[in-house]
Amino acid sequence: MTDIRKRQPMLNVPFSHKLNEPQSMEADWDEITRIAVPSSDPLAVQSSVTAVAFDDQQELLWIGTDQGRVVSYHGPELQRYTSVKAHLQEGAVKQLLVCDRGILSISNKSIHLINRRGLTQWHLSDPSMTDLRCMAFTVNSNQLLVAGRQNVFLVIDVEKGTIVSQHPAQARYILMKKCRHICAATDDGVVHVLSAIDYQLLQSWKAHAGAVNDMDARHDYLVTCGFSVRQMGAAPMVDPLANVYDLKNLKILPPIPFHAGAAYVRLHPKLSTTSFIASNTGQMQVVDLMNPVNVMLRRANVQFMLGMEIASSGDALVANDVNGLIYLWGSPSKVKFNDVSKETEFGQPPPRNLLSVDWQDQPLNTIGMPYYSERLLSAWPSHMTFDVGAPPVVPDPAYTELGHYGLHINPRKLRRYQVENTRLDSMPTSIAAPKFLSEKAKEFPEADTLSQVDGPTAAMAGLLLDGRAQTEQERMLKYSNVEIKYSRFGVDDFDFQFYNKTEFSGLETHIKNSFLNALLQLYKFVPLIRNVAIQHAATACVKPNCMLCEFGFLFDMLEKAGGQNCQATNLLHAFGSLGEARNLNLLENAALANHMTLSNTIQSVNRFLLKQISHDYASMAGSSDGIDEIFSTGALEAIRCLHCGGVTTKHGSLYVHDMMYPSADPKHGPRSHMFKFSSILKATMEREVKHRGFCNKCRRYQQLATRKSIQHLPFVLMLNAAVSNPAMQSLWETPGWLPSEIGIMMQNRGIYVFEGTELATQLRNKASSIIVYELVGFVADIDTTERQQPHLVSLINVDISSGNNSNKNKWSADWHLFNDFLVSSVEPREALSFHRSWKQPSILAYQVKTAHGKIDESWKDNMDISLLHSPYAINGIAGIPECEILADNEKPQPGTPVALDTEFVELERAEIDVKADGSHETIRPAKNGLARVSVLRGRGQDEGKPFIDDYITIFDTIVDYKTQYSGIKPGDLDVRMSRHNLVPLKVAYKKLWLLLNLGCVFVGHGLATDFRKVNMHVPKTQTIDTQNLYLLPGKNRRFSLKYLAWAVFKEYIQEDSPEDGPSDGHDSIEDARMALRLWRKFQEYEDAGIAEQMIEDIYRKGSRFGWKPPSKSSGVNFGDGMLTGSAVPSGRNTPEIGMNGVPATPARSIFSSPGYRSGVNSTSMGTLTPGSALVKESPLR
Repeated sequence: MTDIRKRQPMLNVPFSHKLNEPQSMEADWDEITRIAVPSSDPLAVQSSVTAVAFDDQQELLWIGTDQGRVVSYHGPELQRYTSVKAHLQEGAVKQLLVCDRGILSISNKSIHLINRRGLTQWHLSDPSMTDLRCMAFTVNSNQLLVAGRQNVFLVIDVEKGTIVSQHPAQARYILMKKCRHICAATDDGVVHVLSAIDYQLLQSWKAHAGAVNDMDARHDYLVTCGFSVRQMGAAPMVDPLANVYDLKNLKILPPIPFHAGAAYVRLHPKLSTTSFIASNTGQMQVVDLMNPVNVMLRRANVQFMLGMEIASSGDALVANDVNGLIYLWGSPSKVKFNDVSKETEFGQPPPRNLLSVDWQDQPLNTIGMPYYSERLLSAWPSHMTFDVGAPPVVPDPAYTELGHYGLHINPRKLRRYQVENTRLDSMPTSIAAPKFLSEKAKEFPEADTLSQVDGPTAAMAGLLLDGRAQTEQERMLKYSNVEIKYSRFGVDDFDFQFYNKTEFSGLETHIKNSFLNALLQLYKFVPLIRNVAIQHAATACVKPNCMLCEFGFLFDMLEKAGGQNCQATNLLHAFGSLGEARNLNLLENAALANHMTLSNTIQSVNRFLLKQISHDYASMAGSSDGIDEIFSTGALEAIRCLHCGGVTTKHGSLYVHDMMYPSADPKHGPRSHMFKFSSILKATMEREVKHRGFCNKCRRYQQLATRKSIQHLPFVLMLNAAVSNPAMQSLWETPGWLPSEIGIMMQNRGIYVFEGTELATQLRNKASSIIVYELVGFVADIDTTERQQPHLVSLINVDISSGNNSNKNKWSADWHLFNDFLVSSVEPREALSFHRSWKQPSILAYQVKTAHGKIDESWKDNMDISLLHSPYAINGIAGIPECEILADNEKPQPGTPVALDTEFVELERAEIDVKADGSHETIRPAKNGLARVSVLRGRGQDEGKPFIDDYITIFDTIVDYKTQYSGIKPGDLDVRMSRHNLVPLKVAYKKLWLLLNLGCVFVGHGLATDFRKVNMHVPKTQTIDTQNLYLLPGKNRRFSLKYLAWAVFKEYIQEDSPEDGPSDGHDSIEDARMALRLWRKFQEYEDAGIAEQMIEDIYRKGSRFGWKPPSKSSGVNFGDGMLTGSAVPSGRNTPEIGMNGVPATPARSIFSSPGYRSGVNSTSMGTLTPGSALVKESPLR
């Protein structure tokens, strides 16, 4: 390895070449080994490394811990060699120094020497040792100079372990290095150069404005790293420069720039001008002190680096971080700690006492199995294991009647691409999908297709979903993955009611990031979360991607659906658009790419969403005080420096608690029941953690311990289960371990948690300060059977959010399983049981018991509807002149009809799988984006005039504008190019949501499809769909709006005509107005009692012309009195009673039967009954 100074300058060489040029760090240098330092006490916090040193005689790495222990590791594999408790109850090891006799370690009040086998040679403590920090050899290698934050420094004889002399200190020293001189750093950022002979001050430099964090002196150079204060009162920051000094001439040299922040430095032991500089984040730079342009960069995968050291050979480097991990770097092919190392002595392993077994008399099960506490490598995840091979198919006896296979015998029992399944499975691994609704309609045309049971498979599924399963395997089926199947009619043909016969709606799964479904359901059934979300949605908030608004919209939709399937499309899209969520790898694709477990991902999402909800609430309310009362646990944090003992306090808050479990000995596994849920919750809320931080008293980064004192308890207590090992799983597997109720009491700056009989005793004694929480539900991680990937479900006590306080004191709670769109009731015992093999908790939600059933509906009377009465456009372009927004006196009232039509563009193509027989199966349907919304007045003098005509800006990639059907062209939805008024999706959605909750009745054609794509559920009592009005019972054919316009009004819409030029496709205002006119015409038919005859005539005409309007040039003759524009003397399209072709006294129509309604609630829409004055005054007549 050559000296860099012998090379010629490379000023004209591109910088990228200089980075790749091998210097002291070979090109193949990389992380070789990573180990964690074990704690001396199983119940203590993870140990952290405070000092590190390479041995210069053997292949050993020495470390000192914050618990005063000195540990050694052998070789590149870092095999544990010795461990010594060098400083009993004296704090952390400050520094390690290698000498011929062994290893010297120093703590605040003592010095310790051990040999390389771990045997103590001497231990020295003295009253003059009050706060020792550093040490270095003098000119005599047998004498040690020891100093610290005290007024004297000591000279110690290494051979005898005695104090030779004491000298007054020039300053309070925290670091010390020996080369030509003794270099010592003070606690105020000054570096002193002392004589190695008489310890006199030779030179002094103000190295850093703050404190010196690290330094190294070798050969004739000194390099320091430290802190400086950028602003008055701010915390010190790491300097971006490493200062360099010439010890031979005692002068300052140009500093080395390092923009990542120079926190640690080491000089190469062989290359005199080469240095290693590292930042706290793990970025390392190898640079020549004489030529700072020549650098090499590396990056260590550490969380927060605490130290660095380089071996005397220059071929190995070690770093340690705040997590107590040690990282060994080097060239894998030639890493070594010393050029010439002595052989390390190892102890002889004790002889193994082999078990003697008499193979003739003793069975094999008498041989014990080894105990293990970690998951075996042979325990593959269930979704990665498959059955290989199967028994051969038994041939048909007809084949072998003559002793050989017959010619051309084919029983045609299977298709050519099918193979008989010869495995004997007693139970299916998942619930078989039901038949499509269209298939059921063909088989049972006169039956209710939604309630028809299709065969034994459906009967078995019904048995399982109704909670009547008997065996464990049967009960597990409803926890398995559920999947939507698609026919040629799309998702509307799927029988969701097969999976859900309850009044609670499930969520569909074909949307990206739908793994959040279980967490969304849990939030919805926490009354206080539900209330604050819907109340916020009813305010004037129009902030894009506001998660609190999206929660309110979703919760309102789930309540209105009443058991029908829903989808969280808009919420999941807003979640995926948040940049912070992408940066934290919380999205589905990123989590899979980073191999994050589903349980860890959903817990991170829970933590993120609660913080985001608080941020969204504060954006409207001005502060987060209101939401903090619900979620935030207020605490006073006491931060104690483990080096100086200084304590500082600050106020903090937590929205979610990660449960912390005791580190029990694996041999004491059966004693895990000794840990109660209440005791673990107390330790979790008052947890003491160790971390790296800046100490104002020490004026540098030190190891800190933080302990919380709870000051305020929230109304909703959210917990992340954080189950990560078998010991934790065994706790949850204990029957009855998770309590349905807990009590928390704050007293004497601490908290006390009660459960079971202890809680009952406190309540019986009427403890005044106790707060009782009840378990609302939890999210569970499910890994049921083979060939299925893990997924999430939620189990929820729906009685808490029922709003019916009469059930508050009942003994048995009403628990339900929410497995995406599968919803089923379960027994409380089943809900609260866990199994380490397939069911583990992830997130728990507790709510104060006093909020049981507190469902607030006051938001309906306090909605901010200013968005309906004021223009809104993000591009500043006004809408078309025809569109007039609602005046102040036009506030919609319950029952007000409005005509609606929407247009969509395609954002993603459908994913289609082509099977072996050539058939197609839709894996994921096409994704559509709302592009235009038009809403028209439905009554009054301005009936048919639009008051909403919004184009929606879309930032996602549009794969198909569908101009022929939508009328949307490229550029119409682009803020920079559009000539239309553009609004965000949330604004367009909120306008419809306000109309829905004001009680408006929507009139349109094919509204079910429109509302599904808009992601809104509208009750049937608030919809009038002309597609259903003009449909006879028993008929499956539904008319298009284009055909109905021709058949009823003799008008052509959505047409391409040579005279007018090519059409731009559908116009939503025209379509909405036509739907409104069709509804009015149908009311006229009902008034005249001829609705059934007219619709039958429409069917006859449709069959004749192929369900499409004939071309204008065809000259079609419609006959007398049949659906012409002016076929009657009155000029109305509705034939008058008594005319030819129409009976004067029609028979009673099915449309006038008591059970039939034309789409409007008769009680709330009394003004719209057929024959009323309002109908006759309609300007569209």
